[in-house]
Amino acid sequence: MDSCESEDLEKFLKNVDRISELVMELSSGDVATQEKAVEKADCLVASLEEEKTSKRPINRTVINPNPSCVSRPVNASYVPSESPDNFMKGLEKDAEERRKRRQVKEKQANALKEKGNKAFALGDYELAVKVYTEGLDQLRDMPALYTNRAQALIKLKKYKEAISDCEWALKCSDKCIKAYVHMGRAHLGLRNFTESRLCYEKILDMAPERETLVKDYLTQVDLEEKKALQEETALRELNDGKEGAMTIPDLLTKLDRPNEHSLYYCGGVELLTQAVTDSTGQTLFRLNNGFGVIAGNNTIRSCLSQTSKELHSEELCVSVLRLWRKVCSGNEENQQLLLQCLSTREQIVQLLTSASLAIQQECLTLICMYCQSQHGRRLVIENLDLLRMVEFLMDCICKEDKSGTTALAILENLAGENKFRIQFRESITNVFAPPFEHLLENVAASSQNLLPCLISVIGAMSVDEVIINKLASREEFWKSSFSAMGQCASCEYRSILYPLLGLMINIASNQTPVIQEYAVVGCKRCVALLSDPDGGIITRAAGLLSVVLPKSAAATQEVVQQGVVKKLLKILKGEGQTSSRYSIKALAVCTASGQQACEELVKLDKRLVTMRKLLGSSDELVVGNAALCLGHCLAVQGAAASLLGTDCVMLLLRHVAGKAKRADVQKNAAITLGKLCKTEPRHIVKLRELNGLEILHSCLKLIT
Repeated sequence: MDSCESEDLEKFLKNVDRISELVMELSSGDVATQEKAVEKADCLVASLEEEKTSKRPINRTVINPNPSCVSRPVNASYVPSESPDNFMKGLEKDAEERRKRRQVKEKQANALKEKGNKAFALGDYELAVKVYTEGLDQLRDMPALYTNRAQALIKLKKYKEAISDCEWALKCSDKCIKAYVHMGRAHLGLRNFTESRLCYEKILDMAPERETLVKDYLTQVDLEEKKALQEETALRELNDGKEGAMTIPDLLTKLDRPNEHSLYYCGGVELLTQAVTDSTGQTLFRLNNGFGVIAGNNTIRSCLSQTSKELHSEELCVSVLRLWRKVCSGNEENQQLLLQCLSTREQIVQLLTSASLAIQQECLTLICMYCQSQHGRRLVIENLDLLRMVEFLMDCICKEDKSGTTALAILENLAGENKFRIQFRESITNVFAPPFEHLLENVAASSQNLLPCLISVIGAMSVDEVIINKLASREEFWKSSFSAMGQCASCEYRSILYPLLGLMINIASNQTPVIQEYAVVGCKRCVALLSDPDGGIITRAAGLLSVVLPKSAAATQEVVQQGVVKKLLKILKGEGQTSSRYSIKALAVCTASGQQACEELVKLDKRLVTMRKLLGSSDELVVGNAALCLGHCLAVQGAAASLLGTDCVMLLLRHVAGKAKRADVQKNAAITLGKLCKTEPRHIVKLRELNGLEILHSCLKLIT
């Protein structure tokens, strides 16, 4: 292809790009943009006509002795006699000028973007679209302007235009995640559910770390699709004149009558509750403004706000709460509509403190229904006054009335939600801790069914690092917990002991000096539990010892005097993996504390058979502590000599030369092997046979 043909093709492609931009501007919803586009189109047509008339045919069979300027590079001041250096300088100058012009345009485009963002934040979406469009007039290849304008267009329900903007953003940057987010929302607005899912799945392909965010988007698509199907079915049944479908609109019409007696409304609400038998009934209730009819009725509203003096106001209030539960159960859209109303969500929390137990119970049941699904829990966390609600729930549990079980069910579901835990970081010691500690101090007077569940709630809350630190630093928590341990040792309250020990292990794992004051009493109780007939209790008692003993030298000395070494050794001779892990850690602390524990262990475990057995474990935590414990025992006279002829050197050397994930395993094994050879030099012979001297020397840095 010669230069003229190449130039013609380049011009043609440029014209195609200009025409594409004009088509997009002509289809814009902005009138000013359309008018500008018409003017640009007229200019383009005129320039094309002028170019067509001025063009003359060229004889391509001969060399053109007078080449026209058309064949010269555009914007290049080319002179035939000009040197190559000057020509390159001209190109560089041209490039620099274009760079400066782009900098100016970028600055203007960014300023307009910020202006558009402010308009969007104020809810003026029309102005935001206009400003973003002005920004795109300055810079056509800025993805943020396209995605921001798409977001504003979605607010205006101009979904197709929003999708077009997202497509342009992806042309500018094919990795633009925001483009797929807004395109997914726009398709969702058009009820193109399959296309919406594909957009969100694209995000997962590009950024797998955003899995949680994408999951939320996909859940929203599922909910919207479910809503659309429900509405389609409901409207079809209504149009077909089915009796059940016709009943709900009729009842809502009757309930919409003003100034009737409260008993009239009570009967109407009860009939409506009976008429809602499935998701179609729930959907028809929503489509016929059921929530608006109830919220707009002055008599019902006064009953819900507990300002009514009428005789049947309590009965009406209970009926409305029961209706809400019926129309919202399993229906995410109805659940959202109910809590979107400010007065309704305030009334729900207020009714928890009603003097009427029937209203309290019905209100609790409604909230409990919400908390049975993740979507419902999210609505409760985002819309209700959580502090006031939880204070009431904890009060119900402490009073141990009939509402306590329902209150606990609500808390158990909510405590698993991270957003709920975050909201109670500051108030955990005011709202949860005091009533919980009161129940622990008075186990005999507490409900044996409620307290284990409440311990589970506190445990779920303690997953949060801030919360667990606050509880671990709370003196009242340790005092009441160790007190409860003493009370629960009897058979009558043993159902509380197992979950309580688990909670204490988790919280004691944090670094806190507060526990030291109660460590001696607590550890003595743990030692007593090591003889318990329940294996689970034994394991958790050993676990609590393993985390408390390192924090208190006094507690360690006390339990050694009580014979803890013998009890831990008995557990280690068993096969339990978790109990072995806890017990060997506690034993390592005891043997590190002084000669007495070491001498007792050597006396009870001839030739340290149990320790050597643990060195062969697949659990690195067990191996590391077993090596440590063995090293402590080598200080006992005759202990090292008793290991002659055993596999001790080989076992330790295997861990020294191994590649354990835990650095302590290799370190502890190397130190113990060094001590063994130093205390009893005859072990060096075995070490040489295994070519272990070089391995041990290579680990000298670990020993030192």
